[in-house]
Amino acid sequence: MAVVGIGVARHRGIDIIANETSNRATPSLVAFGPRQRAIGEAAKTQETSNFANTIGQLKRIVGRTLNDPEIQNVEKKFMNNTLVDVDGSVGVEVKYLGEKQRFSATQLVGAYLAKIRDTAGAELKNSVNDIVIAVPGWYTDIQRRAVLDAAAIANLNVLRLINETTATALGYGITKTDLPDPEATPRHVLFVDVGHSSMSASLVAFSKGQLTVKGTAYDRNLGGRDIDYALVKHFSEEFKTKYKIDVLSNPKAVFRLTAGCEKLKKVLSANSEAPINVESIMNDIDATSKLTREELEGLISELLERIPAPLQKVLEESGLELDQIDSIELTGGSTRIPAVRARIQSVFPGKVLSTTLNQDEAVARGATFACAKLSPVFRVRDFNFTDIATYPIKMTWTPTPTDPDESELEVFPKGNALPSSKILSFHRSEPFDIEAYYSQPEGLPGGINPWIGKFTAKEIPATTNGETPCVKLKSRLNAHGILSFEAAYVEEAVEREEAMDVDSAPPAPEGEAPKKKKVIKKTDVRFVTGTNSLDKSFVEKYKELEGQMEASDKLVTETEDRKNALEEYVYDMRSKVESRYAAFVKAEEKEKLLAALSQAEDWLYSDEGEDATKSAYVSKLDELKVLGDPIYFRWHESENRSRSVAQLRETLNSYMSQATSGEERFSHIDAKDLESVVEKVATVQKWLEDQTIRQTERPKNEPPVLTTDEISKKRDEVIYFATPILTKPKPKIPTSGTQTPKEEPKKEDEGKGPSEMDVD
Repeated sequence: MAVVGIGVARHRGIDIIANETSNRATPSLVAFGPRQRAIGEAAKTQETSNFANTIGQLKRIVGRTLNDPEIQNVEKKFMNNTLVDVDGSVGVEVKYLGEKQRFSATQLVGAYLAKIRDTAGAELKNSVNDIVIAVPGWYTDIQRRAVLDAAAIANLNVLRLINETTATALGYGITKTDLPDPEATPRHVLFVDVGHSSMSASLVAFSKGQLTVKGTAYDRNLGGRDIDYALVKHFSEEFKTKYKIDVLSNPKAVFRLTAGCEKLKKVLSANSEAPINVESIMNDIDATSKLTREELEGLISELLERIPAPLQKVLEESGLELDQIDSIELTGGSTRIPAVRARIQSVFPGKVLSTTLNQDEAVARGATFACAKLSPVFRVRDFNFTDIATYPIKMTWTPTPTDPDESELEVFPKGNALPSSKILSFHRSEPFDIEAYYSQPEGLPGGINPWIGKFTAKEIPATTNGETPCVKLKSRLNAHGILSFEAAYVEEAVEREEAMDVDSAPPAPEGEAPKKKKVIKKTDVRFVTGTNSLDKSFVEKYKELEGQMEASDKLVTETEDRKNALEEYVYDMRSKVESRYAAFVKAEEKEKLLAALSQAEDWLYSDEGEDATKSAYVSKLDELKVLGDPIYFRWHESENRSRSVAQLRETLNSYMSQATSGEERFSHIDAKDLESVVEKVATVQKWLEDQTIRQTERPKNEPPVLTTDEISKKRDEVIYFATPILTKPKPKIPTSGTQTPKEEPKKEDEGKGPSEMDVD
């Protein structure tokens, strides 16, 4: 199961914050139920009972289509949901609020990002708006745009999409103080990430204050879930013989077996043999078996054989030799498997595999550093990073009679630095189209359409000399890794008279023409573009729908809380009225309260009480508290009265002692004032003794005559009366024949004007 860490910059460092269950990683799951959604930990809790309506693999399906071969042949076997087409992209059909509804993958990612936003906001006690999101480096333009659309649905502003391997490298490099100077040979570090669903390799050159990605390579379908699936197939065959059950024919059984295989895999990472136990896997059968580490390695041998290819490819792309690599850093949970580490080691004999980074949090930490760098709020050590394009991009157009052989150009080759801008020139006098494609579609994930975007020039302004206009088109591969058409304009060289200083320039000879100079004139070209991003109307519709579902979820949660509060009050008060509160309740009160509690309990478990509104639960609880609160008040007063009385007595004794002590420090206070303190203390003491006697004679089940609130008020009354008198300062004695000297200003105050204030 994929999880996401949430990083925040604070306390002069990076914190990975805990979610509502104190976990530092939040499951990337979205679930739908009969009354509300569950996201993250809540979705994981009910996954077993609601697996058909719980959706995972979010980063694998976003930006894909239903007929994508990887969706049909790969992702489908890891999902328990009905996949459908939603507005041209893959989505799911689930049962939500009692009826079948469809949600696109972009909507699901938006819901998950909203959960992440709220988790961070709750920790920071502030709203969260700006974020950096780490995405797989093999994401294409359409997948990256889908993530940005999802963030917009969650009302988040994405400062940057950063590749996961680049985020890891940034988190590694920004904390290093021993990197070589830019003029020296850089330190080359290879980052290998084998995670839940894919493998990534990135070779990075580090110098002081900067990093440059030299090469990347991926296996998009090689991760921990593939190892789990190999175990599922193995045990399903074993259980077919052992228990006469076909696990693969039952989605719920597959889900339970997958969970067991994931646990088994983790145990085998540290042990040579481990058991597997799956209770009630199907047909009320408890399935058990065991596996050795050697057997596991045999089952996943085909997967292990695929590990060297990306590692060798990244070396080729970087142009570096093995002995030029200074360090190999492993991240991703699957690198904990000994067989995976051994296969990586086989590609780099003599090199030490390092795990100095947190294997589960390295990406989140790096993305948080990137976010802090882009924020004006934080001061981050200057550290620049240059990423590269994963796939080459070409532009195509309809050839012209003057250039019949020119119809396409590779503008951004593989490995092109990000961000990067290129300007293309076209001689056109009529409106024209240019389309952008990935030039090597065979290298794209699954069946993703290689089409990226389209530029259409609407009107071409004529030139003054009548020549065919030269249209300049500025295209940009931005920091997100997304292609855009930034500007279009016509350039023309025109002659203009030189501007002259009339006062200083000599007059031109008679009959000679004024001097002219050539200047470049730019005229904007009106154009439109088309991309793979969601139409704004769809984004707004999904944003509104997400807001409605969030409000509905919140209301359901609050209603459930009020229901639980009512239920808790019924059981708690019923128990305490028979024990703790027994001496403080009259017989008729007890009878009436118990009857009301029973009535509320019956209502709670009736059809009406089961699905009542929030206000109904609040109203029922208020009705019970009218009967129960007086009883609780008497008990509470009895429990706390003696402590309040002791505090008041201590205060009275203290002031009486001071007022009658005759000490030198009180000699300047008028005797009448000291006497008034004594009288005040005596009056309150008399009141306290009288009320204490009355309260002692009063039954516990009667309203008290001496309350803690009254005692507290009397104590404050004495303090406010006596303190100004007893703390009255002694008068200053003037020096005879001279004026009282003015107080000299302190040295630190010299030269200061009005107090300064920081203004944001």
